Amino acid sequence: MRTLVVGLGNPGKKYEKTRHNVGFAALDLLAKKHGLEFRKSLKMQGARAEGMISDVPCVLLKPLTFMNLSGEAVALAMRYYQIDLARLLVLVDDVDIACGQTRLKTNSSSGGHYGLKSIEEHLQTQLYARLRLGVGDSDGDLASHVLGRFSADEEKLIPALLERAVEATELFITKGLTRAMDFANKRA
Repeated sequence: MRTLVVGLGNPGKKYEKTRHNVGFAALDLLAKKHGLEFRKSLKMQGARAEGMISDVPCVLLKPLTFMNLSGEAVALAMRYYQIDLARLLVLVDDVDIACGQTRLKTNSSSGGHYGLKSIEEHLQTQLYARLRLGVGDSDGDLASHVLGRFSADEEKLIPALLERAVEATELFITKGLTRAMDFANKRA
């Protein structure tokens, strides 16, 4: 059964190393590790890479609709590839989790994250897995925080965070949700 892994972020160089794009960064690392290459797809409103990850057919998708409209691309891919909801994993930044930590959940709220809100609106459900990648809390304006770059101290934590996200995603693909949750929800 095919798996769809979606990394959330915003398109364009301006956003590349921002907190909001950590989902894109984790997906890029997963694709590189498995020799998959992203290509823009107007049909999917995103950049997609297709191939095998440990003998499981997978589609990796980076919506290019901007964060707040991510659900459009996700819904298109779900329909086109006929993905079962249990085989969808969304990689997303989370300000309520300490920088460098991960949490894997299903059937939880968007937590105010506009990308997740858009996905829920387009899929008409919260019953999908989301791997939340901790980007640290904001002391001030939330939008400035998530669209901002990591501090020097936080930047040191990002390679390990991305590796952890890749490993949790691989476990989700190959061993299922429970095994992936056991790994992702332990403190790093």
